Amino acid sequence: MKVILLEDVKSIGKKGELANVSDGYARNFLIPRKLAKEANAQVMSEFKNAESAKAYKKQTEIDRANKDASELTGKQIKIYAKAGQNGKLFGSVTAKELSEEIKKEHNIDVDKRKIVIEADIKAYGTFAFEVKLHQGITANMSVVVAEQK
Repeated sequence: MKVILLEDVKSIGKKGELANVSDGYARNFLIPRKLAKEANAQVMSEFKNAESAKAYKKQTEIDRANKDASELTGKQIKIYAKAGQNGKLFGSVTAKELSEEIKKEHNIDVDKRKIVIEADIKAYGTFAFEVKLHQGITANMSVVVAEQK
């Protein structure tokens, strides 16, 4: 019997998958415990619609990430910070500050956890960093840290 899993079932499959199991297992275990439902015509059409919706959403996210990556790659942002007499910053420039500056200058929302800085930015100068927009899609940018007046 073909069933669509409503929950993850060990050794059968994950939630939302179509599985082929024995009739007794489906009728006596999976369906009464609401772990699965029988794959009739209506349920199959809902399953196919859900799969196509997932694929469309994923493709939309990839297209948006590619567009954002092409817009951000090679760009430079500028951040102003205070420093002591020897040019060393009070604190450091963080991924959160970089994220806020990207949002302000390019109007692209980037999560601070998606920004990869090679080393702490604790001095004035130009530093490279990477923005991970989606799995396998990144943009390389640079930041200029200048003196706050």
